[in-house]
Amino acid sequence: QVQLVESGGGSVQAGGSLRLSCAASGYTYSRSSMGWFRQAPGKEREAVASIYTSDGSTAYADSVKGRFTISQASDKKTLYLQMNSLKPEDTAMYYCAAGLARRATLVAYAYNYWGQGTQVTVSS
Repeated sequence: QVQLVESGGGSVQAGGSLRLSCAASGYTYSRSSMGWFRQAPGKEREAVASIYTSDGSTAYADSVKGRFTISQASDKKTLYLQMNSLKPEDTAMYYCAAGLARRATLVAYAYNYWGQGTQVTVSS
C-alpha cells in the first residue's frame, strides 16, 4: 500500500523559509516522478515542483522558480521542498504526489498517489 506523508508546514512571516518533507512507503522509488502541488481556499490545485527520481531532473512552476527547491533523500524515500522568500500568496495546503512518469512533470493527472497535505500559512 502506497503511503505519502507530508510534514513541515506551519506559519511564517513573509520573507521567511520552511522545509516540507514527504515520507514515501510501499512505492517503487527508483524511476518515478514525484512532485509538490498546492491548493489555496477557493482556488484550483496548482503544480509547484517535480523531480524525476532516476536522474534528479526537476521542473518548477514559474511562480516559485528561484525561491523553492525540490530534492530527494539519497534513498529516494523522502521528498523535500525547501521554500525561501515566502510570500503571502504561497499560503496553501501543500500536497506530495507520486507517479510513474519517466520525467519530472507538473501535470497533475500524471500522478497516481497523493498525500493528505500540510498547511503553509505566510503572513504579511
